[in-house]
Amino acid sequence: MAAVALDTRRRAALQAMGIMPWVLRQRAEVELAPPAVDEGVAVAARESQPRGRCVVLLPAAAEARALDLLGRALTACGVEIARAGRIRVTDGQLSETVPHAAVYLVFGQAQAHALGRELPAAVMSEAHIALVDEPAALLSGADGKRRLWAALRQARRVLGARGG
Repeated sequence: MAAVALDTRRRAALQAMGIMPWVLRQRAEVELAPPAVDEGVAVAARESQPRGRCVVLLPAAAEARALDLLGRALTACGVEIARAGRIRVTDGQLSETVPHAAVYLVFGQAQAHALGRELPAAVMSEAHIALVDEPAALLSGADGKRRLWAALRQARRVLGARGG
């Protein structure tokens, strides 16, 4: 009985401070679709896949220290952004296919051009694309960090508005 009252008080105190306690979710059983045999079927299956929520595009030659800082910033923005798929860009070429997503965090102009060449115009018009300085600029001063936090705030708002 005392434990229940303590838990209720703890939740009320956390809520008053604006802190959302994380709860361990139950694992959902996922049924895998059988592999497509025909190429037309494979294309239709790829196009019918659900959209991802967030994708991060990074330069392949980013410094480890900058990537560490970036990783901590993404983690601070919640699970959805922290677990976003990361795609590297080398010489204007993406390391893998870009899934359709609600939000794209693009670090650098070269990565934005690569994304623009890869995604169809219809997908780009529906998605929120946040262009941020390259990771190296995060280490050089406060302006890059401010722009990063502004982009992350916008991404969280968009994800929240779209049912996040």
